Amino acid sequence: MPDETIAVNRRARHDYAIEDTLEAGIVLTGTEIKSVREHKVNIAEAYARIEKGEAWLIGAHIAEYSQGNRNNHPPTRTRKLLLHRDQIAELTGLQSAKGLTIVPLRMYLTRGRAKLELGVARGKKTHDKRRSIAERDMRRELDRESKQAGRIKL
Repeated sequence: MPDETIAVNRRARHDYAIEDTLEAGIVLTGTEIKSVREHKVNIAEAYARIEKGEAWLIGAHIAEYSQGNRNNHPPTRTRKLLLHRDQIAELTGLQSAKGLTIVPLRMYLTRGRAKLELGVARGKKTHDKRRSIAERDMRRELDRESKQAGRIKL
C-alpha cells in the first residue's frame, strides 16, 4: 500500500537548501486526523523546534473538521512530533548550529498514520535562489530543444 501524500511544502525547497531528511510521526487529535484525511492541511509556514528534549511542529494549519462539534481543535496549535531519542539529540545539535532550521517538507499517510518528512535546511540567499531559477530555466530550455529535435519534419 503506497503512501498517500496529503500536503507538500514546495516553498521549503525554494527558500532552503535541504541538507538531510528524516521521517517523524505526529500526535493528532480525532478531529485533526479526520481533517488530514480530507487533505485540509497547510504546512507552508510551519517549522519544527526541539524544546526540553521533545520535538514540536509550530505553525502548521490543519483546518477544523467540518463535521466537528464544539470540541473541535484549534487550527494552528503546536503539535508534538514523534522521534527517537537519538534523532532528537542529533537535531538538537543541528538546531543550535548557526543558520540551520528544521522544516516540514511533506505530510503523508502510511497505514492510516500521519507522518511528516522533515528537512534539516540552511536558508538560501537571494543570489542562490536566482541561480536555482536560472538552472531550472536552462534545463527546461534544453528539454524543449531536444524534444523539438526529436520530432520528424514532413
